[in-house]
Amino acid sequence: MSPWALRYSWRFSIHGREIVINFLFLSALTVFGLIFGSFANVVIWRFPRGESLSHPDSHCPACDTRIQWRDNIPVLSWLALRGRCRTCGVRISSRYPLVELTSGLLWLAAGVRFGVTFQTVAAIAFFYLLMILAFIDLDTMRLPNTFVALLTSIGFLGAVVSHFAHVPVVPLLVESGFFGSSPLLAAVAGALVCSVPALILSLVMSTLLKRPALGMGDVKLLGVIGIFLGTYGLLAFFVGSIVGSVYGVGTARWHTRHLADDVNARAAAGGDGTGPGDMTTRDPKGLGSPFPFGPALALGAVIVTLVGPQMWHWYQSLFLA
Repeated sequence: MSPWALRYSWRFSIHGREIVINFLFLSALTVFGLIFGSFANVVIWRFPRGESLSHPDSHCPACDTRIQWRDNIPVLSWLALRGRCRTCGVRISSRYPLVELTSGLLWLAAGVRFGVTFQTVAAIAFFYLLMILAFIDLDTMRLPNTFVALLTSIGFLGAVVSHFAHVPVVPLLVESGFFGSSPLLAAVAGALVCSVPALILSLVMSTLLKRPALGMGDVKLLGVIGIFLGTYGLLAFFVGSIVGSVYGVGTARWHTRHLADDVNARAAAGGDGTGPGDMTTRDPKGLGSPFPFGPALALGAVIVTLVGPQMWHWYQSLFLA
């Protein structure tokens, strides 16, 4: 074999090994993400109810039969059983495989974004706990302090390691200028820049609207997002606000339309449209009604973690050129 062919054969071999290693790494992350997604379902259901996370074993809520390992394989078991309990046949919510699949995709996204680095570990913890908080908020309109505090501890620990060991961990997004040279300072600044304006906004809106506006759980969550993303947390707040506005308006219109249909149906049946379904006697989830903002903030944080710098560069080229 000629030296030229030998050289390029060696390069191809190295490149091929990198592809295989990356594939195995991302595949492993996805599998573990699916497995931990199954545990996330347990946390999302049991923690708000004050139940133990380890006992009893997973069981059917209808017939109380213990779920066997073969029926507890993330996503696949639900599909194989067509979304029903093997014993009693009761329908199992599609949210269980949705949470598992979301967890797997978030772990995969973290690996693709940061590669084989300590930042991937931090991003996985960030995404995973944000997902749990988002689904709990959807169910209860609350963001448990336990998980917010856990995220805060992980974030500050990562910032301390980055600062003193000079190993990139947290913040996940590198900033230019003064904050870029001090990860710990960038994390603290991000927490303050995100949470303080949110707190002021919450107090002002609550005063003007005469009712609670942005909840304190959302304010604390924004502080945590600032720890992990630095000043990019403000961009996550902006993206989350857009997502939340679209969700709030869409949900309000959906509820209003269905309540109006209910009233019309009662009137067509010979009534006057009043009663339990009347929009004047039943409080619809219309515009102005509270809705969980945590999921929107979580989605905004994930989006900015993955493509935040590109979004900012696009904004600068569009409006600041």
